[in-house]
Amino acid sequence: MGSVQAGADDYDGVEFWGLPECAGWLTKQGEYIKTWRHRWFILKQDKVFWFKESMVTRASRPRGVISVANCLTVKGADDALHRQFAFELSTWTETMYFIADSEKEKENWINSIGRSIVQHSRSVTDDEILDLDSRQISFPLIFLIKNIFHVKNLAIFCLC
Repeated sequence: MGSVQAGADDYDGVEFWGLPECAGWLTKQGEYIKTWRHRWFILKQDKVFWFKESMVTRASRPRGVISVANCLTVKGADDALHRQFAFELSTWTETMYFIADSEKEKENWINSIGRSIVQHSRSVTDDEILDLDSRQISFPLIFLIKNIFHVKNLAIFCLC
């Protein structure tokens, strides 16, 4: 997978054992064998790490890492998977599926990862994003905004 670095030792200096932006148990579908595994996830500094255990220290080694820089969208996937509290995270080349333990946790992850995607990928200011009808911006940014937010008549409404 292009965006997943399973067991990689280079975490771009991210101290994943410190205070996370978001953390909790999720069930993740495997990359090659499509089994579901319960893992501890941490979102920190534009990276999503996962571990077998929730006790994460400096010595812990992630089972995998997803760089938010490679992510395009994060959205609910209850209908796609026919499972409650499901969501998906998509890159240009793949879609990864996760299941939270509750609707509240699912929304928290979608909002946290979505914020991180927008903060990392946007190359325009907040004023430019809010004034889409009078500005030209690149296709990837429009695609990203439309998939993370509901766009109606070029006005953006956050799902927060």
